[in-house]
Amino acid sequence: MPAAVRIGIIGDFEDTRRSHLATNAALRHAALQLSAEPEVSWLPTPSFLEPEGLETLDRCDALWASPGSPYRSLEGALRAIRFARERGRPFVGT
Repeated sequence: MPAAVRIGIIGDFEDTRRSHLATNAALRHAALQLSAEPEVSWLPTPSFLEPEGLETLDRCDALWASPGSPYRSLEGALRAIRFARERGRPFVGT
């Protein structure tokens, strides 16, 4: 059984955005090429303004700031990105 990789996507998922669908597909493809099982979670940007919001990020192995801004909460997105940088988490910003 492949190892699970928990990837948190900092962004507000919309199933009508091609870039969001492509992000999911790309992560699945990359993880499978590495014999890993992707666990992809879209994490809404307003949630990072809540006191416990950043705890969600702590459970992820890697973080990706989603393409296709504007975010519902730019402040929330920036808090999540700062978390990744300050904690040395693997991070991709597109």
